[in-house]
Amino acid sequence: MAACFSQPIPLKPKTSPKSTSFYTLKVTCSSATNQSQSAKQHLLSLISDQDRGLKTQNDPEKRATIIQAIYAMAEQGKGTVTTGNSLSATWRLLWTTEKEQLFIIEKAPLFGTKAGDVLQVIDVEKKTLNNVITFPPDRVFFVRSNIEIASSQRVNFRSLNSTPLELLCIL
Repeated sequence: MAACFSQPIPLKPKTSPKSTSFYTLKVTCSSATNQSQSAKQHLLSLISDQDRGLKTQNDPEKRATIIQAIYAMAEQGKGTVTTGNSLSATWRLLWTTEKEQLFIIEKAPLFGTKAGDVLQVIDVEKKTLNNVITFPPDRVFFVRSNIEIASSQRVNFRSLNSTPLELLCIL
């Protein structure tokens, strides 16, 4: 299983000039919500200096701590649906254990460039997941995949000519 943590990015920014967010978060006051937010902030702090997972490859202890935090966050959201229509979005990859993506990000300088954003474009209705690694100013590496909803919090995906993989969905 490849572990990934992503955040949604805008397709269109809000029109308000004072707004810096691109999507609206629904905030409710409950201890479960507070615990979930705390778990999310903890995870974000753990991955903040890990260069999308490149540094974690050589630090098994840090990797295990991050994966433990991912599962703790998933436990906080147990019973919620994270594989519904809200999963359909363009997501910026923040951290992964997926070796092929990390290899491309790490080796980009060999080709005279560096990796820009790493995105996942998910469409639940069309059952597609596209991985996009950008190389500014105008190049991309693109892998088209099909997805299958395996449970309320798990998506299986298959790249063309590939074996099935699992993606733990944490919104």
